[in-house]
Amino acid sequence: MVSLDFHPTGRHFLQIPGPSPVPERVLRAMSLPTIDHRGPEFAGLGKKVLSGMQQVFQTPHPVVIYPASGTGAWEAALANTLSPGDRVLMYETGHFASLWSRMAARLGLEPEILCYEGADAVLAHAPGWRQGVQAERIEARLRRDPDRKIKAVCVVHNETSTGVTSDVASVRQAIDAVGHPALLLVDSISGLASAEYRHAEWGVDVTVSGSQKGLMLPPGISFNALSPRALEASKTARLPRAFWAWDEIVAMNRDGYWPYTPNTNLLYGLSESLDMLLGEGLEKVFARHQRWAAGVRAAVNAWGLPLQCADPLRHSPVLTGVITPEGVDADALRKLIHARFDLSLGTGLGALKGRMFRMGHLGDSNDLTLIAMVAGVEMGLKLSGVKIAGGGTQAIMDHFSAHAAGL
Repeated sequence: MVSLDFHPTGRHFLQIPGPSPVPERVLRAMSLPTIDHRGPEFAGLGKKVLSGMQQVFQTPHPVVIYPASGTGAWEAALANTLSPGDRVLMYETGHFASLWSRMAARLGLEPEILCYEGADAVLAHAPGWRQGVQAERIEARLRRDPDRKIKAVCVVHNETSTGVTSDVASVRQAIDAVGHPALLLVDSISGLASAEYRHAEWGVDVTVSGSQKGLMLPPGISFNALSPRALEASKTARLPRAFWAWDEIVAMNRDGYWPYTPNTNLLYGLSESLDMLLGEGLEKVFARHQRWAAGVRAAVNAWGLPLQCADPLRHSPVLTGVITPEGVDADALRKLIHARFDLSLGTGLGALKGRMFRMGHLGDSNDLTLIAMVAGVEMGLKLSGVKIAGGGTQAIMDHFSAHAAGL
């Protein structure tokens, strides 16, 4: 049996790409006494977090908050807008895009998968998992749909399994260029509140997200940001839904309440997180994550290891995926680093298992946190016998010294 009483000295370095480290002020907010979720005090909390999430998604339209993981919000996005047998065009950029399409099939939809076209010598078994969405391929496919059988296009904004960010605005432009009525559904579970995201301006119909990434909360809250077109589609959608149904939630949210028991203390934490993010300003939040990511990439480049993301324009500000040399088990490397330095890194998922690891740079982090992460990985590489070209720790220190944080 695994002991739960293992508490080494110092702090654990949680550098996976979510759940992210939770700030102490958020943890303190969550420790407040639980209140009556039908009382007047709760209504004020409900209205505050709903309004705050509209600002984070950058939309004037409703945001639905579920007491569930991001997987639940995936299902809600599909169930509220589609009917059995509907064809859904889903672009596979990694493991989570693949899981979403698998869910669509299990719900009785007909997912059609588009993948990146091109070869990759480093990871020939998963070439599309190093690139973002090719909007032109979506446009070309929609042009071959004169009967408008495709009812929705689904893409992942920031693919957590790879560290690749896709251009969501270009996908909407591709749909509009054809004059196609398909809805645009986007997973921004790991992108929201870390990477720039504009739900309304980019013409997204449903955006899915979760609490445990850029919002700096524990898992347990998920979101659907809606458009008027999505709400209209929900009136005729025939996939079964009860708990996930938008109509009752949106109606009760107007007064700050939910049709069932919400996760009250996590909403206290969300309120505090929103104060932090909106107080700092979203543009500064996005710039901070871009700076952190550039510093981590400088370290990986110094090591001479390939990045999972092969397109410099699509590097994620949330995490960096690193491909290990042929014959080096990335999971064995991760286990050694965890055992020696109490540092957790993200594993390779799906087709990438054992071939890469993921370094998270989000949540309650700062320059020294990320320098320590890089130092731990560098020591682990050396202990594992991996030959590196240069010092990544010095590279990230040099980068942060040359690119001072905005104070």
